[in-house]
Amino acid sequence: MNCNAQVTGKYCHICGQENIEPKESALHLVNHFFQDITHFDGKFFSSLKLLITKPGFLSAEYVRGRRASYLNPIRMYVFTSAIFFLIFFTFFKIEGEKLTENSTVNGKTLILINAMDSTAFADFTRNINREDKKPDVPMTRMEFKKYYDSAIKNSGIHFTSRIYRSRAEYDSLLRSGKENNNWLVKQLIYKQIDANQRFKKNPRQAFGNIGETLLHKLPQMLFISLPLLALLLKLLYIRKKDFYYADHGIFTIHLYIFIFIALLFSFGLAKLHSEVHWGVIPMLRNILTFVIYFYTYKAMRNFYGQGRAKTIMKFFILIVLFSLLISLLFSSFLVFSIFNL
Repeated sequence: MNCNAQVTGKYCHICGQENIEPKESALHLVNHFFQDITHFDGKFFSSLKLLITKPGFLSAEYVRGRRASYLNPIRMYVFTSAIFFLIFFTFFKIEGEKLTENSTVNGKTLILINAMDSTAFADFTRNINREDKKPDVPMTRMEFKKYYDSAIKNSGIHFTSRIYRSRAEYDSLLRSGKENNNWLVKQLIYKQIDANQRFKKNPRQAFGNIGETLLHKLPQMLFISLPLLALLLKLLYIRKKDFYYADHGIFTIHLYIFIFIALLFSFGLAKLHSEVHWGVIPMLRNILTFVIYFYTYKAMRNFYGQGRAKTIMKFFILIVLFSLLISLLFSSFLVFSIFNL
């Protein structure tokens, strides 16, 4: 036994460990494996059914101590979120465009532009001048090269309102007092300068890299938001002294699991719509969004046991506060993604 107690029955009377033979056969291990899998599946699907059909019921059962018949909420969250993000990352992929010297100008590649005959080149450059509100005249090859070099030089990544050519230029402006920024803005500008030097000919790749980093931080962002949402619920129901912070946490976990499942259905509908283009599918996705909000309200009412008016009021307060919280988290992770560019 783990506690070194002398055991005569099937289970230890101190630590509860099963009294079994320490050395198990391969067949015994296989048997244990299949028992654990079927036991998990049985609890998972029965718990999932109750989670979907009875908002707030599983959380209330857990708080009352009735837990043996249901899958542990943390195990359920880990399993569901793993499946959700596995499918999520197959639907959403952001990749920086890996363009080379053939970067586009007004929809034409530089190679194709250089290959134009004189008439086509004159028409093309005349159109550029027209779009730039300049005299409607063609450019020479040399004038176009200067225009192209200037466009590349002036294009760049904008984290702030102005582009600086180098750190030395920005540091000089700081020393002269022409720029006066706080520490965070300074770091963003330094990162902007470095990124523009690295991705000078392809700013889209930089934004693609930022988007990809931010996308892969989504699981961490949601995981951090979970205890924060529980804290918001604790504050909203602060007069409910019989509810501890952990109880709000369990409610939040079950809510997230339902949202994961609803979003998986939404992704499936989006994929189906891209294949068949049925007009009813966008309407179904809108209905699914409404279902998520209604489920949240219903779960709050059933779990906390307050009246309809109070629950509706707290539901709207929760939505507003949680939206602000998610915006703050998103901004923080966006800054983190920029600094990791």
